[in-house]
Amino acid sequence: MTVICWFRRVLRLDDHPALVAAAKAGPVIPLVILDPAEAANHPANAQRQAMSLPRLEASLHQRQNRLIVRRGDPAKVLEDVAREIGATQIHTTEGFPFASDHGLKAAAERGGAELHLHPLADLVPRGSVLTQQGGIYKVFTPFWRALRGVDIAPPLDAPRLTAPEDWPESDGTDWPEARAAMRRGWDVVAAHIDAGEDQTRDRLDEFLDDPVTDYKTHRDQPWRARGTSALSDALAVGEISARRIWQVGMAARERGKQGTEDFLREIAWREFARELFHEAPQMDQTCWREEWNEFPWKRDNNDAESWRRAQTGVPMVDAGLRELFVTGRMHNRVRMIAGSYLTKHLLTDWRVGLDWFARTLTDWDAASNAMNWQWVAGCGPDASPYFRVFNPDTQAEKFDARAQYRNHWLRPDSAGAKAFQDAAPLSWKIDLRRNHSPAISLSSGRARALTAYEDFKE
Repeated sequence: MTVICWFRRVLRLDDHPALVAAAKAGPVIPLVILDPAEAANHPANAQRQAMSLPRLEASLHQRQNRLIVRRGDPAKVLEDVAREIGATQIHTTEGFPFASDHGLKAAAERGGAELHLHPLADLVPRGSVLTQQGGIYKVFTPFWRALRGVDIAPPLDAPRLTAPEDWPESDGTDWPEARAAMRRGWDVVAAHIDAGEDQTRDRLDEFLDDPVTDYKTHRDQPWRARGTSALSDALAVGEISARRIWQVGMAARERGKQGTEDFLREIAWREFARELFHEAPQMDQTCWREEWNEFPWKRDNNDAESWRRAQTGVPMVDAGLRELFVTGRMHNRVRMIAGSYLTKHLLTDWRVGLDWFARTLTDWDAASNAMNWQWVAGCGPDASPYFRVFNPDTQAEKFDARAQYRNHWLRPDSAGAKAFQDAAPLSWKIDLRRNHSPAISLSSGRARALTAYEDFKE
């Protein structure tokens, strides 16, 4: 009665509902499917997944089990592997929000197996935190208050696995399609990835042991090495669950550790995004506030290309976009600054920025990416007031007063600048000593945005 557990963006053994169910059903074959389409659309996140696989494989070996990796269309792979091993059941996590479950059941049945979809190990099931009127919350603060009154289900411990007698062939843990999509940036970004379930749990413990105390203020200072938990990429690829973070964080809070409430609030913000995307899965394509679909944002343009290449001439924006291209991440405060500059000073469609982040973020999460871009553009739920225009220079003075962050990424002789030159495509012809001129002054850009908003309202 061999069963398959498809590790579908859940690259862990802990708090894995599908794995727990599979272990109860019979000997388990752990399966990871590397979809070439995913590598093409989200190469940095695909690299992050690929670098987690050897760790997952090692964890399974310690339990006298193996990891089978196949590359190809998920439905076709499920059908083929099920038929090869005579599997009776396939257990996996339900797709959310970008991955469709359409066709998977039929593919499993063609292979002779029954497909079982299990819920995500999020804090709460989708649609379970509702207003008194029975709808979802569209503003975060009341959602947060309601969530604090809910009993969060405890995370599941890793199950004991029984290995099958026979194993199918594996393609290995490398992901050539992701390497090709990342081009020469793979090795540069790899230096900034600390993959693995155990490593993630260690980072959480270290963060809650001390840095969390000053989280409320330090989280906005991009030059700080330990100002945040640095768990977003691990959450995105499923090396740790939101429920496990919540449990460990609440335990620290009960011990009197300061700062944990602010930290857990950010985990709830992620939950809020997933709730909204579940309700409106087109949120990465259309404005949440429907009237904003008529706003005359510019589609992709030369200014947007300069933004992508970190050549805007605005120091804080360019520093953030260099950090993104080198590390696969961008500090949250800087994401807001860079996003505001693109959508407001440059009046460029938020979806242009969303697409770039989808390609370059190792911690890419469809729901968070869509909600945050709409938030900063002013067209989303619980959005920043549409007329708020972040001033990158003022923000830099406030959160990078000594220019430590900007110098690291912009000074021609700095390690960050040289790493960016190494990672960037040759076609960009990066010259670290060239000074770029802004497309528009900050004051003029702000005035132009406000005029456009007033004309739109009228």
